[in-house]
Amino acid sequence: MVNAIPVLVVDDDAVSSSQLGALAKAAGYDVKTAPNGREAWELLQLARIPIVISDWYMPEMDGPELCRRIRARTREPYVYFILVTARGGKQQYLAGMEAGADDFIAKPFDPDELRARLKVAERILGLRKELEQLEVLLPICSYCKRIRNDNEEWEPLERYIEKHFERLVTHSICPDCYVKHVQPQLDRPEERPS
Repeated sequence: MVNAIPVLVVDDDAVSSSQLGALAKAAGYDVKTAPNGREAWELLQLARIPIVISDWYMPEMDGPELCRRIRARTREPYVYFILVTARGGKQQYLAGMEAGADDFIAKPFDPDELRARLKVAERILGLRKELEQLEVLLPICSYCKRIRNDNEEWEPLERYIEKHFERLVTHSICPDCYVKHVQPQLDRPEERPS
């Protein structure tokens, strides 16, 4: 499938994994599988997979732990995480939310419900991408290069960078500006008072 969104199905039960994978594939997704959270985690280190559907109870690493690890990655793109469970109840739901799950689906799987939840995942990921793109747009003055901050005040670029990106700014001169601005000043004969 060209440009199909990757979905990672994580389940130690081969039948459940096959069923979930087949349903997601039939809905138009590019399905990858892992038999447990540890192998899913290893795969997520190598590939960009925006949607994970994970069983709750698995050997080596369960679904909530996999979700916690994904949420702990701060510099990686957002992953929409759906937890699969055979057991319901408020406590389990709250524990899954605490781990960082975005959604839940219960066994046995309903194909229409899974498709709907995957569509919601796509919408949320699309909105997050839009928001991230808007966050990087900075209003900057074409003349003085000051930036308008969140308080609608114009401040020097250096101060804005230091506050928002936890980076100190040091001044330097690029080679082009050196040739264009500094070298002519150095080449001018010194004016001596008469």
